[in-house]
Amino acid sequence: MVAVVTGGSVGIGFAIAQALLAQGFQVVIGARRKAPLDAAVQRLGAGDKVHAVVADVREASDAERLIGAAKERYGGVDVLVNNAGVGLFAKVADMTLDEWHQVMRTNLDGVFYCTRAALPEMRQRGGGFIINISSLAGKNAFAGGAAYCASKAALNQFSEALMQEVRYDNIRVSYVLPGSVATAFGDPSAPSGAGPSTALGADWKLAPEDVARVVTDLIAHDARSLPSRVELRPSRPPRKG
Repeated sequence: MVAVVTGGSVGIGFAIAQALLAQGFQVVIGARRKAPLDAAVQRLGAGDKVHAVVADVREASDAERLIGAAKERYGGVDVLVNNAGVGLFAKVADMTLDEWHQVMRTNLDGVFYCTRAALPEMRQRGGGFIINISSLAGKNAFAGGAAYCASKAALNQFSEALMQEVRYDNIRVSYVLPGSVATAFGDPSAPSGAGPSTALGADWKLAPEDVARVVTDLIAHDARSLPSRVELRPSRPPRKG
């Protein structure tokens, strides 16, 4: 079995890649920067079962090259995890056009590009599984998060429509909505693609491994069943007030 994980060099994506390798998958991880990818491959320690591709999912040609690398290296694609994401937070009046486009192009266009490239490969192999990593922000809007919340809400609807389009091709589609995860996501000094949180070390938050377990559990479901949407939140967040 072959899996492609976007944003796979750090945070949630890295944890997903690690979990899939433990399940016996061959895994292709993609990210924009070579150094974090090289470090991730070394940390994963999986030899020729993991392959890294420098790819920016905001570019359709890069998304196609990422999927193509999985086919060339391992023969095809069985699972696509669209995890790459960016969070730039500002009030609408203060957000630049470039910031808006960065969020939308990564969180929505990138998913479309990778999915569109992977579908023919999955159909050729007789089926597959697409898992999109969304966020609870896609249903719980907050001030300063208009771009991010809108991108994730759109991703949720994209996932719902896609699920109905490809179910009879034996391709299952699920999307996961994590709450706060203890990663460096949203920290401008940290690598991109880590997960929906702005601070490290908060013990009440989810761990990236919690999201990864949801992904592997989804894949393990019998093909007759489809948990199409999973909301995952910290069990004991700080009390408000």
